[in-house]
Amino acid sequence: MHNNMTRYLIFFQYVGNKYSGVVKVPPQQLNKKGVQDHLEAAILRLRPVNPARLTVSSRTDAGVHALCNSAHFDLQRKDDQEPFTEEILVDALNFHLREQQIRVNRAVRVPLDFHARYRAQSRTYLYRVALGCSKYQFPLSESEFCWNLCNTELDVDSMREAAAMLVGTHDFSSFRVVNSDPIKDPIKTMDQISIRPGTSFTCNHFYRDITFWELTFRSRSFLFRQVRRMAGALVAVGQGRLTPLSLKKVLDARDTMAFPPGLSAPAHGLFLTNVEYNQQDFQLPTSPSDETLTTSTDPPAA
Repeated sequence: MHNNMTRYLIFFQYVGNKYSGVVKVPPQQLNKKGVQDHLEAAILRLRPVNPARLTVSSRTDAGVHALCNSAHFDLQRKDDQEPFTEEILVDALNFHLREQQIRVNRAVRVPLDFHARYRAQSRTYLYRVALGCSKYQFPLSESEFCWNLCNTELDVDSMREAAAMLVGTHDFSSFRVVNSDPIKDPIKTMDQISIRPGTSFTCNHFYRDITFWELTFRSRSFLFRQVRRMAGALVAVGQGRLTPLSLKKVLDARDTMAFPPGLSAPAHGLFLTNVEYNQQDFQLPTSPSDETLTTSTDPPAA
């Protein structure tokens, strides 16, 4: 094997409503591509010897944004050229992504057996809610980045009481989307669910005051659309449509059909804000001969 094969871990951001989600779409789908499609196209513009194959750490649905998602890929340059430095790689990818609402934040050279999804220690999502403003009286700069409710206030104490019931290790089958992967383990550990006042730079300069709340969820992994379902259920508690006890009964039912219809929060208020790793996993071997390339089947989507 050539000794200039290099594995990179990249951290990247994107505006979700411009894309069909983060993962690749079938070639025949022309209207909206996945973020992965555009990232792989940018990698190909660097003219590697090997195919551009990105492994994304955290799958996000259409309309969901990211301030920090991550992925790994291998890159081998022609004629045994030296690997790109991390800084040059970031600049080059962003140059080829300049027409997209996707940006690479940073890159890290990692061992050839590093896996962006397997090695992730936690993922943090933020859900943004705005209160007391109709969509026609709302700043355009925020309209695609939060869930705008007509409510003037929410019962945040009840929301926090309900959120505490979801923290810890539970069977989250009730928060699983109907027809989602039945093999994926519904047992998840929520390390954090918090509800705090939010902010908006734009609204500080808008002609009227708007209240923001931020719901933060941190876990090693999530079921498909689990965060949107949890956020929607907590907002329903804040609106008085659910009680904390009734939400606990939904959780305890461990049944997808127990989740009340129409409660899932819309995609455009959700941001993936962080994917955490152990820094020791980034350590490169002391010499190229110490490193071997291993292949593995991707685990189920987080």
